[in-house]
Amino acid sequence: MKRFNYRVFDDTNRQVAGVVEANNQAQAVGILRGKKLTIVGLTEMKGSVFDELIASAGKPKFEEITNFTRQLSTMIASGLPLVEALRILKDQSRPQMAKVVEQILNEIEGGSSLGAAMEKTQGTFSTVYVALVKAGESAGVLDQIMKKMADTLDKQREFQNKTRGALIYPTIVFIGMITVAFIMMIFVVPKLTQMYQDFGAELPLPTKILIGVSNFMVNYWYLFFGMLAASFLIFRRWSKTPVGSLLLEQVVFKIPIWGPLKKDIVLAEFSRTMGLLSTAAIPILDGLRIVAETLGSQIYADGIIRAAVRVEKGSTLAEAIAAASDFPPILSQMIAVGEQTGKVDEILSKLADFYESQSELKVKALTTAIEPIIMVIMGIGVGFLVMAVIMPIYQLTNQF
Repeated sequence: MKRFNYRVFDDTNRQVAGVVEANNQAQAVGILRGKKLTIVGLTEMKGSVFDELIASAGKPKFEEITNFTRQLSTMIASGLPLVEALRILKDQSRPQMAKVVEQILNEIEGGSSLGAAMEKTQGTFSTVYVALVKAGESAGVLDQIMKKMADTLDKQREFQNKTRGALIYPTIVFIGMITVAFIMMIFVVPKLTQMYQDFGAELPLPTKILIGVSNFMVNYWYLFFGMLAASFLIFRRWSKTPVGSLLLEQVVFKIPIWGPLKKDIVLAEFSRTMGLLSTAAIPILDGLRIVAETLGSQIYADGIIRAAVRVEKGSTLAEAIAAASDFPPILSQMIAVGEQTGKVDEILSKLADFYESQSELKVKALTTAIEPIIMVIMGIGVGFLVMAVIMPIYQLTNQF
């Protein structure tokens, strides 16, 4: 949910200022006009990077959302009233999730539907999630939709765990390298520097570079970490801008192994989400627009928007996807088969499984490629340290 500063005139012609929460500016205008207020000004609040970090830290984890969905679907299928099910889930959830469930419960007791209540939880539930809940409520099949969502979230969690598990070893090795290098710069090199100064020897270039880096780290370590943190925060904010996200994604997609892996992950997410939306009988045009908002890839989102325009003009989904150059031919061909047989949702689900299996193979290839790269980097680093430390000692022994 976004926050907007507003200035309005109320029914007594008195000017009032405040903040309203909404998904977009149009919705914020609708909320204010619904209260019979005359809008004078409306601007979106831009929070700082620190506000974003604090807000994201306070949100429930993906695992908690998955467990909530599974448990709620089971309770609804068992015939338990929605309000009673939410009360039970609130009592047994962790604090962050319990707060969200309590907010949903309060909204429902105030007369809202489940989908509308979830929409007001400041982005805890994705646009796809909310759309599916609303569709399930409208069709009277909320229990079935929640079960399918729980199955989908379980598959996503399993895939994420496999991906993270495969990258644990390279990450630990990389962190170990950085830690050892930091200890060397702070504690070991200064002692060697003092020894060289006592002998008054002429130092070779590698040793001078090493000593210079070490002196900087010892005297200005706080500046180093400050610059590192500032660079990270600036990059984080830049990568969320339309230009930044597009440029970053274009670069990532061109990286060997990693680029194809990212593409397969995006395609798996697209197939899984579109299949789920099709199962819920959400119109294809609405489904494409929802997926474009939640896919997390600007390049593919632009392709989906162009596909939605073609569907709106009368093209089939397969024809619209085939016209988008970013999507592989197999995707449009399989969707065409699904449209001919009336099983688009099943075909999309199988495509999602296919791309996830491809992603798993690429993750293994990535970890296999990373290990020798790490060894080469370690070898270069150790070789440089040996040259910088041993060469002055060798020169000193030659002088005596």
